[in-house]
Amino acid sequence: MADLKQFNLPDLGEGLTEAELITWHVGPGETVALNQIIAEVETAKAAVEMPSPYAGTVVALHHEPGSTMEVGSPFITIDCGGEGSAPVPAAAPPSAPEPAAEAPAERESVLVGYGAKTSTSNRRRPRKDTPARPASTPATQPAAQVATQPAAPPVAVQAAPARTAPAASTQPATRTAPAAPVGPAASAAPGSLAARSSRPAAKPPVRKLAKDLDIDLATVVGTGPQGTITRQDLLSANGNGTPAPAVAPVAEPVAPAAPAFDPAAREDRIPVRGVRKLTAEAMVASAFTAPHVTEFITIDVTPTMELLAELRESPAFAGIKLTPLALIAKALLLAVRRNPTVNSRWDEANQEIVLPRYVNLGIAAATPRGLMVPNIKDADRLSLIDLAKALGELTLTAKDGKTPPADLSGGTITITNVGVFGVDTGTPIINPGEAAILCLGAIRKQPWVHNDELAIRQVTTLALSFDHRLVDGEQGSRFLADLAAILSDTRNFVAYG
Repeated sequence: MADLKQFNLPDLGEGLTEAELITWHVGPGETVALNQIIAEVETAKAAVEMPSPYAGTVVALHHEPGSTMEVGSPFITIDCGGEGSAPVPAAAPPSAPEPAAEAPAERESVLVGYGAKTSTSNRRRPRKDTPARPASTPATQPAAQVATQPAAPPVAVQAAPARTAPAASTQPATRTAPAAPVGPAASAAPGSLAARSSRPAAKPPVRKLAKDLDIDLATVVGTGPQGTITRQDLLSANGNGTPAPAVAPVAEPVAPAAPAFDPAAREDRIPVRGVRKLTAEAMVASAFTAPHVTEFITIDVTPTMELLAELRESPAFAGIKLTPLALIAKALLLAVRRNPTVNSRWDEANQEIVLPRYVNLGIAAATPRGLMVPNIKDADRLSLIDLAKALGELTLTAKDGKTPPADLSGGTITITNVGVFGVDTGTPIINPGEAAILCLGAIRKQPWVHNDELAIRQVTTLALSFDHRLVDGEQGSRFLADLAAILSDTRNFVAYG
């Protein structure tokens, strides 16, 4: 027998209360194994793959992709009954009679993607406490369907007319069609949208205009394709609130007037959820809580770029992607040792400055899901080789959207690299909970005075934003000057270490 297990959305970490469903990897009726990936969801921290907590057959998916789910809400239902479980209902074959005409189904499935009906009728399923109507009565067969019935109609419809009328192929359409409805629907052509539905056919902008003009769409005759109500139909009916005469539409002039400007029809809206929502909230909180100060310094980093070229040729770095960011990150970690206040945080509850004896280095990464700032734990204890490896892994994981929530929290200082976009510098906003953020600009060949002579050197601009509650102007300036000294003379990599 069936053994239904309902799995509710769990807390995905750090007290998050909701998540957005990105996609399902399974569907109703499919068999899943224990710990098989069944879906992917996105929290305010990162994208997370959801494993199946049970083995069995999928019975119900409780959310559509793109929807926001509360923690603890039903997520998926799985039948763990094995071979004795109830089979998933299959769609009825096209030739089978409709079950509602003989015996009502015991349970109507409402599962997503459970299988489409094969009947083209749009009538409602009869209630259990009312007898089912015969399939040949006008009340259960729309006019549009009967009027277009093939030459060989069902026996229940043709039996009576066959004895009295020789033209059996034309009689069912006239004898079984219900009386034409009174109102605008009567003028709609057979097979049109208006004939198939009691709800007038109109696009969302037209419905909004009708609401603004206080016009009932049911009183308007649609002259658009398949009876669709157009904007012009509403404007024609707006004179006295009555529908326009049901006459053939007048041919448009050769040079029609330009349509009224409708901004809503030419705008795209992007829902702010998940990572983007958290980033927006965090940046607003940081900008209006921490008093920001930004300082700049332009330096000659030719020695650093020469060192980078040498290290890339070294056997010790074989197979390791070594970038300028790795050397600049190492220089920052050395400068932090002499200026620990830039690696601090503000404790609002106790009105204290907290100085960690570790550095969790955050790297701002632009991903398809928005801006993420994963951090490398205890980065100050890593060698240059290990730091370069960690940076490569961090970047790939962030771009794939697989960064775990633990790597997105606990950062102490951050680097943002706008130079990869060809940007010279910027005024970055401090990551919440930190004291400073360094902005690395593009490294370019520029004219520079070197040894009292004009030369072409590799130059970049560094910008440091810091929280003035934690770091005063002298401390911020000293840190930036030490960082510049290390990058301008690679011998300081050893001296500062």
